[in-house]
Amino acid sequence: MTFIKTKYNRRSFLKASTAAGGGMLLGFNWLVSCSPTAEQLLQMPEEWFDVNAFLKIGNNGVVTIMSPNPEIGQNVKTSMPMIVAEELDVEWKNVIVEQANYDIKKYERQLAGGSDSIRKGWQSLRMAGATARRMLLEAAAKEWSVPVSELTTEAGVIKHSSGKSAGYGEMASAAVQITVPEEVQLKDPKDFKIIGTPTKNVDGQKISKGEPLFGLDYQSEGMLTAMIVHPPAFGMRLKSVNDSAARAMSGIKDIITIDCLPDGTEKLWSDVNAFPELVAVVGDSTWEVMKAKKALEIEWEVVSEGESTTDYKDALSKLLEGSADEPARKDGNPEEAFKNAAKVIEQTYSAPFLAHNTMEPMNFFADVTKEKAELAGPIQTPEYLSKTVASVLGLPEDKVSIAMTRMGGGFGRRLYGNFGVEAALISQKINAPVKLIYSREDDMTQGTYRPAYEVKYRAALDEENNLIGFQIRGAGVNGSPVFANRFPAGAIDNYMVENFNLESNISTGAWRAPSSNFIAYAEQSFLDEIAEAIGKDPLDFRLELFEKAISNPVGEKNDYDAKRYAGVLKLIKEKAQWGTKKAGVSRGVSAYFCHNSYVAQVVDVVMKDGEPVIQKVWCAVDCGIVINPEGALNQIEGGIIDGIGHAMYSGLTFNKGKSDQNNFNKYRLIRHQEAQMEIESFFVDNGMDPTGLGEPSLPPVAAAVSNAFYAATGKRVTSQPFVENM
Repeated sequence: MTFIKTKYNRRSFLKASTAAGGGMLLGFNWLVSCSPTAEQLLQMPEEWFDVNAFLKIGNNGVVTIMSPNPEIGQNVKTSMPMIVAEELDVEWKNVIVEQANYDIKKYERQLAGGSDSIRKGWQSLRMAGATARRMLLEAAAKEWSVPVSELTTEAGVIKHSSGKSAGYGEMASAAVQITVPEEVQLKDPKDFKIIGTPTKNVDGQKISKGEPLFGLDYQSEGMLTAMIVHPPAFGMRLKSVNDSAARAMSGIKDIITIDCLPDGTEKLWSDVNAFPELVAVVGDSTWEVMKAKKALEIEWEVVSEGESTTDYKDALSKLLEGSADEPARKDGNPEEAFKNAAKVIEQTYSAPFLAHNTMEPMNFFADVTKEKAELAGPIQTPEYLSKTVASVLGLPEDKVSIAMTRMGGGFGRRLYGNFGVEAALISQKINAPVKLIYSREDDMTQGTYRPAYEVKYRAALDEENNLIGFQIRGAGVNGSPVFANRFPAGAIDNYMVENFNLESNISTGAWRAPSSNFIAYAEQSFLDEIAEAIGKDPLDFRLELFEKAISNPVGEKNDYDAKRYAGVLKLIKEKAQWGTKKAGVSRGVSAYFCHNSYVAQVVDVVMKDGEPVIQKVWCAVDCGIVINPEGALNQIEGGIIDGIGHAMYSGLTFNKGKSDQNNFNKYRLIRHQEAQMEIESFFVDNGMDPTGLGEPSLPPVAAAVSNAFYAATGKRVTSQPFVENM
């Protein structure tokens, strides 16, 4: 039986207060939302208190949970309330959740990123539900003059062995008078009824019906539309604007220039913006503003040399030929191992810049006055947006409010809130509410890309084909992609990592599974090359390395659990029947750890018209307890398709700082007919606390595909996108 101290972080997320009209409010700090369908709604209480960051129990037993965290499609709006409902012991159909606005005083973490929502909310969500349940039980025990130990709960009803029973709503008013217990009992996972049950996305019907949920749907009385124009290339800035023709066009209200990071602004990590000086066109409608943009005559000037694709590729390669000041990690004597090697295997892998391309265009609403700023829109980091907006507007931060909408995709792009800052500055300057909307071209050429990478691997073998040395040299634009303490660190006696950084005026940022999205492909492809060179099955070779990391690990900073890592490989070996030959089918394997979860994949490929075609993906996942199996499968499958599509087809190239791709007619995404492969997923049932799921299935799949392609064609694919390098 598990007990948890409620006083842990108590001030942050737990208190009781009286609700108007009866009912119970139990405040806590780390919840994300759900929203009921019409069929799920019971009749609402005649009165109840609507307070941010509280779990409310109405006098009819209906439960409302305020949702402080952003929803970007990762389905936390369904899964996190399931955790609360489980420990509270109510029926899922009686749970309602409302989206909270940004409020740093009430919420500890209002952020969507790093696949951390479930992992970091697990204990506090359970505690909130369990504490409310305990207080309801104590209220009933007091009223009925019986010991709490004689009471049970089921589906929102308190029961006594005598036959007495009461709904939660009947005891809610009395429960708020109960002192918050020092510790509460949590359910044994074997008793879960809601957690682990496939549950539909609570917004699914609204999304399918086109009901207003997203930032682009947001409307406000008197709202104008704004669009921006930024320099055509990195390394350029605004020199002059002739807007006379545009101003004369129908529906145009104003044309202004803004500086999003003026002198004196405290720049935060989230303020990634290569083009802070912009021209903004404001008018009545999107179409009128778009036409006016084309009528502008703008002169730009070069302030630094814009890079071309060959420039950064050559620069990355040159870095890898140099020497790092100090290795990021060094075990044993790798120099000696390579000196004495009977054979050395070398391979270099590379990948281009990638755009985020969220399906919902970047947008934000702002209504700024001298006294306050009211914003609304899709943002993964409202706290940091609030701080920057307050700084650039010269307002106290408590005068900046942000209403968070559902997001039509994030993938890291909406971690960086420059578009919200721009909307606020435009509104301030024209003294009117505006919605800023990016065109696809605006977003794809604005920056904040997945960086370009290059990494060189070397492996030293002795005369008996034993792996005796391993070296990784990684370079990337604005940072190396190599994680020095991840596998195969800890599994090889002589091991070294060197990291190199290429500074660039091309702005970069987090892209789904940052760095892992590339390095998993490079690492797992190279392990297959080593396995072939020493004459071992690639999956069994990996298991041998993990056995070394389990029984006799090298170093003390290995940031993975070798047993769990090996576990997903063993599971996929069993489920995919690895080693069984299938006529006409070639196979590749890969495994990777990131965001605290372990994923192994096998890809089956067949040849059609002389080209390898992906037929099936097998996937094994260890993410601890799975809250919502249906949502989990959606996350896994979405990550796999995303990973395959970008590795196969996508890439940005540059000519003197100007992107050669500015829309989907030039930037290649996976097509529907190319995503017809079957996907079969399996989850390790180990009862451990849940970990990340939004990103971990993406990184390993590119290597599984490239390894399968090699098995089918005999050619290694060492650069992305694959279609250009096969």
